[in-house]
Amino acid sequence: MEKHKYNVDINWRQDRKGMMCSPELAEGDTHSANCIEVATPPEFPKGMPNIWSPEHLFTAAVSSCLMTTFLAIAENSKLDFSGFSCKSKGVLEKVEGKYLMTEVILEPTVTIKEEKDRERAERILEKSEAACLISNSIKSKVTMKAIIKTE
Repeated sequence: MEKHKYNVDINWRQDRKGMMCSPELAEGDTHSANCIEVATPPEFPKGMPNIWSPEHLFTAAVSSCLMTTFLAIAENSKLDFSGFSCKSKGVLEKVEGKYLMTEVILEPTVTIKEEKDRERAERILEKSEAACLISNSIKSKVTMKAIIKTE
């Protein structure tokens, strides 16, 4: 597989807040259509509530990678499921004087149509977590607590 590059541009707006966009995600001339506001989280001095932070984006990257990897593997495995959702929690700690995202806790829920697919759904989730390129690219611990439900 050849290298892929993903471009992100960020521009400071005011205080501890900026606007993050990707030229690859722009629709026509409306470059800001797929932009998101980002800021320092409120736990830090001059942080801002209710705005995406780097810590949220880090956690979201791991969680969304799990979902997209699961969807690909489930499709290839022909798993008959009707739902996927994932709650995730990123843990920020100070370690040896530096702030680190030390852990991401993933709580995916997969809804299957038939009970006979429970073990297969669990294996596919485990395989998805192991194959997730974002999880494999970070040094944070990734913990998964899966829930399999039947319709």
